[in-house]
Amino acid sequence: MPATRKTAETSSARSTAQPPPASRARSRAAKPSKATTVPPAIAEERRRIVEVLKPVVEMMGRMLGPNTELVLHDLTQPDASVVAIANGHVSGRKVGSTILSGPKDDRAFGAAWSAATDLSGSGHSVVNVYPTLTGTGTPLKSATVIYRDADGTPFAALCMNADLTVFKLAHAWLEHAIQGAPAPAATPESREESPDMDLLMGEIIRSAIRTFGKPVQLMNKEEKVHAVEEMLRRGLFIVKGSVGRAAAALDMSRFSIYNYLDEIRKREGFSK
Repeated sequence: MPATRKTAETSSARSTAQPPPASRARSRAAKPSKATTVPPAIAEERRRIVEVLKPVVEMMGRMLGPNTELVLHDLTQPDASVVAIANGHVSGRKVGSTILSGPKDDRAFGAAWSAATDLSGSGHSVVNVYPTLTGTGTPLKSATVIYRDADGTPFAALCMNADLTVFKLAHAWLEHAIQGAPAPAATPESREESPDMDLLMGEIIRSAIRTFGKPVQLMNKEEKVHAVEEMLRRGLFIVKGSVGRAAAALDMSRFSIYNYLDEIRKREGFSK
């Protein structure tokens, strides 16, 4: 009948005009991606520069000592940006850490964003000395160089983060030694440090202990050795009276602290 024939024709035309859902999905998937492809020459330039900088990180880390962290970031892979690091204990990072795992208040983030949005410059960007904080609140002095490729795109960053606690301790000790009265001979372990020294020593000890999030009485030997090693790395034990304070905080004897220090020095190769 005419009505039936018209309905069939309409249905046939509709099925011809529109592909089935699966076909439409395949059609959308076949569209070319909007992501830009890095030219092979640029990719090779980036790779070579990163490889050249890796031994620089190791060399500078050894030269500057355990209180200064050197980090090389590959900005093209933010989920695992750290490709080389020296003295990573300063911030607690390692190769493969994300770009967001670094110090707090890092001004280099803003510089990297600025460099990424302004491709008119061809030179590398230097973010001069600025303050940052570790995840535990230890103050650092930081600096960063952001590297651009031949197209002006930032692709790598070399960062330096210095924990100046040991230098502040030394400065406070020297200040006290020059201006203060000598300590009584009968009390060689008496604490005559300046208030700044006292606060800094307390911060180092508390920071090392709270890493494990448990009372000292529940810490095992391995955890206490780790805490002592953290104190050693941050320079605590160059200060007079520090062994006694660490022993009291860890609820152990001074003799045990010295044994732990010898164990750490032998394992890590620290000089006595």
